[in-house]
Amino acid sequence: MGEGTIIKALSGFYTVADGSRRITCKAKGRFRHVSTSPLVGDHVTYSLQPDATGTIDAIAPRKNSFIRPAVANIDAMVYIAGAAKPVTDPFLIDRFSVIARHADCEMIVCLNKCDLVSADELFAIYSRSGFPTVCTSAATGEGIETLRRLIQGKICAFAGNSGIGKSSILNCLVPDLALKTDEISEKLGRGKHTTRHVEFFPLDDTTFVADTPGFASFEVQMVDDIEAEQLQYCFPDFEPYFGSCRFQDCRHLNEPDCAISSAVRTGALAPTRYESYKRLYDLIKTQSRNNY
Repeated sequence: MGEGTIIKALSGFYTVADGSRRITCKAKGRFRHVSTSPLVGDHVTYSLQPDATGTIDAIAPRKNSFIRPAVANIDAMVYIAGAAKPVTDPFLIDRFSVIARHADCEMIVCLNKCDLVSADELFAIYSRSGFPTVCTSAATGEGIETLRRLIQGKICAFAGNSGIGKSSILNCLVPDLALKTDEISEKLGRGKHTTRHVEFFPLDDTTFVADTPGFASFEVQMVDDIEAEQLQYCFPDFEPYFGSCRFQDCRHLNEPDCAISSAVRTGALAPTRYESYKRLYDLIKTQSRNNY
């Protein structure tokens, strides 16, 4: 028996790091019967087979886990976004920040391709909303060292649209990697999937980053375990206004004398953040009704 951490998952095979050793493992069939799949980041117990491959026998309790990207035990999610093609919908950033907050995981906003199109508006929204936010350019190196300082000593995962530059940024952080990158489709205005699996890469002895496949849309199932009434607590920029509404059970939707909607009207809160809150509230409520 041995113990290690899954650092790569591809086509049902898992690479487990046990010290300096790397063991290619398959998961025991019983995991399928309990609807559990091993994830990159999982701490596992494995059995070594005669051919030097392994079998994952047990998964240690997780501090957190995510559906997309499929990772576990993450200290910080780095959401890569930008105003250049593919242009990021702020709702995608907001819904991801909610998922990270609910999982007790830090959220870092990285605005890439700033050499092509200014991301000043997005930077203002998220830095003012309480998220560590950095503007980067994988082409020029702008902001890369600031990003490195933000993730120092953490287990991280990159997430964001296909083609936004996750692999390119990782190549800047670890030049020897030479991960494959691709051009944006001019016809579709979005990137191609160049990363097709999840894998951890070490930046140093204490910092690890998972490159993950990109995506283009929001999946409602990703917020299945968040209750609508708890959603407000996943917006850190709402916190200064808690307890200031007329009604103690204010949903911050259409109620009179709502401190949060008032803060939006006065410009103290970003309108896009509030619109994302309302949209997510409605989606969670709808999903909850559909589950019954």
